[in-house]
Amino acid sequence: MDEYFLYIDEAGDEGFGKLTANPNSAQSNWLMIGGIVVSQENDRLLPQWRDQIMSTFPHKRRRDLHFQKIKHEQKVAACRMLSEQRFGACVICSDKVTIHNLPPKTFAAYKQKGHLYNYLVRFLLERVTEACARRSAASRRPCKLNVTFSKRAGTDYQVMRDYLFLMRDGREVIPPVRSVDWNVLNPEDVKVEDHSKRAGLQLADVVTSATYCALEPNLYGDTETRYAEFFKDRYLKKQGNIWGHGLTIVPAQSLAKTVVRNFVQKLD
Repeated sequence: MDEYFLYIDEAGDEGFGKLTANPNSAQSNWLMIGGIVVSQENDRLLPQWRDQIMSTFPHKRRRDLHFQKIKHEQKVAACRMLSEQRFGACVICSDKVTIHNLPPKTFAAYKQKGHLYNYLVRFLLERVTEACARRSAASRRPCKLNVTFSKRAGTDYQVMRDYLFLMRDGREVIPPVRSVDWNVLNPEDVKVEDHSKRAGLQLADVVTSATYCALEPNLYGDTETRYAEFFKDRYLKKQGNIWGHGLTIVPAQSLAKTVVRNFVQKLD
């Protein structure tokens, strides 16, 4: 059996209360849920990959790698070095400004605690399990996916597990267009751990945060695509396409069309 390991982190926040299209808003315009997926063989190498990156930072005081806490030149180096390793990346990008403009009833549903986060997790697991299943079919061996989330304050992971079981058991009121491949993932194989204790979570943070910087405007209204460009060959693809697989925008008709278009062009 082929065994894969998916490490999941997020960038941005779920809040809508003070959300505006203004980059100076108190809340982020985007919420992203992203992860890296590795084989069992490469899973053992993740601490080494992390340590190789950290060893290039002068006067490092921390053992764990946290993208937000390193300088621009260190972010560039971290992304470049990580992109040279063998793994798959998948990031689901939610344009909250677009969601904010949905019909009131729909918007109210997204505002429920944990609703948007779990919805994006679903998108992520659909795409990663599909990719694992394709590799399994090619190798003619069954496969298993182990999932580890970076622990975040305010998230009820038992509710998320219950949601996964509900999907697996076909108890959804509205049948989904796509689905998680439950031959690949057992909800019981989902774990939650501290960011500082798992190298895989720290590397997932690098990929997810790099993607976030490409779409989330900074204080001056600018975005930085350079970090994410390093991962254009690491994002999952299907028939050569990244969009809808390694990178997915939710809702698909994002208001930030110019930003998204510019990002796409840099990955082509």
